Order: sequence, then structure tokens, then C-alpha cells
Amino acid sequence: MYWLIKKILFLFPPEKAHHIAMGGLNIIRSLPGGKSILKKYFCFAYPMLKKEVFGITFPNPVGLAAGFDKDAKWIDSLECLGFGFMEIGTVTPLPQPGNEKPRLFRLPKDRALINRMGFNNEGAEAAALRIKKSHAQLIIGGNIGKNKITPNENAAEDYEKCFHALYDVVDYFVINVSSPNTPGLRSLQEKEPLQRLILRLQNLNKQKPVPRPILLKIAPDLNEGQLNDIISIVLETGLSGIVATNTTIGREGLRTPSDRVQAMGAGGLSGKPLQKKSTEIIRYLYQKTNGLVPIIASGGIFNAADAKEKLDAGAALVQVYTGFIYEGPGIAKKICKRLAE
Repeated sequence: MYWLIKKILFLFPPEKAHHIAMGGLNIIRSLPGGKSILKKYFCFAYPMLKKEVFGITFPNPVGLAAGFDKDAKWIDSLECLGFGFMEIGTVTPLPQPGNEKPRLFRLPKDRALINRMGFNNEGAEAAALRIKKSHAQLIIGGNIGKNKITPNENAAEDYEKCFHALYDVVDYFVINVSSPNTPGLRSLQEKEPLQRLILRLQNLNKQKPVPRPILLKIAPDLNEGQLNDIISIVLETGLSGIVATNTTIGREGLRTPSDRVQAMGAGGLSGKPLQKKSTEIIRYLYQKTNGLVPIIASGGIFNAADAKEKLDAGAALVQVYTGFIYEGPGIAKKICKRLAE
């Protein structure tokens, strides 16, 4: 059935299709009995899939990555699709429109996307209010970043503001310093600025009644030396985990004609082309930390085999985004059922 829906949705520009699809899902959920019908078709509960990671019990290991529901507008509907958890954001302290459109592109031959959204969101306070009003019983992570206008030397203040705004409504935090779509952001992954940022957030976290797990989302384009620095910082600062990985700036091995890819312009590539690189980084992180640092895997997960590849490499949990676009609303259930087998 989804193949037909996808065919229709793919006639529209990606952002427009996104809003059409989620608007339709919201309508179905709001109908009498709609929520129960959605959960019947798309949820799969199995006790053996429960996992406790950084002090949180996840009903299953399949989550929805940040970027899909930036402003926490669709939490109640997305809960009906069987995800074990989801991340909202990336949110910034101030609302910002993001980059100019078009900024999201499909590469169907590669089962991939290119995006240069630029942290478009309505601000951390607006997201927090929506989560507070939500009725969903879903584990929620808050993916936080800095505003485009904020210079890197003041970036920590933006992350602190997001932390304060979301602390009461999210279960864990993810520090996003790895998006390629905010100028200069990835330089915050360098050892000294990253260490300063994390220590400030950790000190703030310790002052809270119940500290939240804080994770770091990293780029797939880091070299071995940079990965070793990340590992050192995570261990020294006591971070709860790593999300591996964000989108890549690489364009190697694509089936889409190079002139079409070039016409799409700059942005982060996600989906199948990222799968191998993401898995290699997860395996490296797991081996170098002796499995002491929980890893959430993201990158090229479309089915249970892809998810198992990440779990076998050392991931504790997995996230989908591009796979969700191409495979449809049944992706979490399909993966969970196969993993249960």
C-alpha cells in the first residue's frame, strides 16, 4: 500500500510531501478509534525487545532520528507508529527560518536524501510547550544546537538555554555539533571547544534534581585522530553516550548522475550511501571504548538486517530517518518483528 502513497507523495517537493503526510497521519489519529487502529497496524510490543540504556528503559530499540519532527508538532501521531523513542529538534534558543528553499532533495536511485535545512525551527521554548501539552507516552530526546547568528565563542550559551528550556520535558539530550548546514558548527567538534562545551553542560546538569543523560552526535566525516579525541572527551567528561552518525558531506559512489547531484548543491547526504561509513565508525567507537559508552546508531537503516548490522557492530539503539521516508510508516514494526525472531 505504501508504494502507492509514496508514488503520490514523491510527485510533490520533499518538504511539501512531508507536511502532507504528517497532516494525513494527524487526521487519521484524530478520528474516532483512529489512534487504536494506527497502533494495531504499526505497533509491535515484545518484552524481549526492551532495553535499558543510560538509565532509561526503552520499549524497543528502534527510534526516530532528529530532524523529522523538529518542533515537536507530531509526537502524538508518531507515537502510534511503534517507535521505541524519538528525538525532537534540532532546536535552537531563538526561532530561525533555516536556509533558503529548496533545501531538501531526494535521490531515489541511491535511496538517499540531501538536506541543507539549517536548523529551521520555532525555538526551544515553543518545542518545550508542545511536548508538555502532548499526551504521548514516548521516550523523547532533545537534540540541541546553536543559532546561526551566534558566534562559536558564545555557542555554549545557546546550548545552555536549550538545556534549561527542555530539561523538564525530555528524557535525554543530544548535543548537535555535527550538522554540515550551519556555518562553522562542525569546528565545535575539535577537542578544546568541544571539551569546554560539554563540561559547561555537565556542570549545569549536575545542579539539576535529576540529571538527564547527555549524548554527543558526531559527523561521519571525522578521521581516526578526531574520533580518538571524541572518545577521550566522552570518557573524561562522563557523557552518557554517542549518536553515530549525522549526515555526510561526501558524495562518493552515488548512482544519481553527478550533474544532478551537483545541481542540488551543498548539504548533508543521508540514507543508504551512509550505511557502511556509519557502521565502521560505530564498530571503531565500540572497540576503542570496550563497549563502555552506549551508542545510538543512525545512518542507512532501512530494514531489520540494517538494524542488526548496527547492533552487531556495537550499537545499543538505532534510529531511522531516510529509511522511514522510503519504507513508510511500518518500518519500526517490521524491524522489531524481525529482531524479535
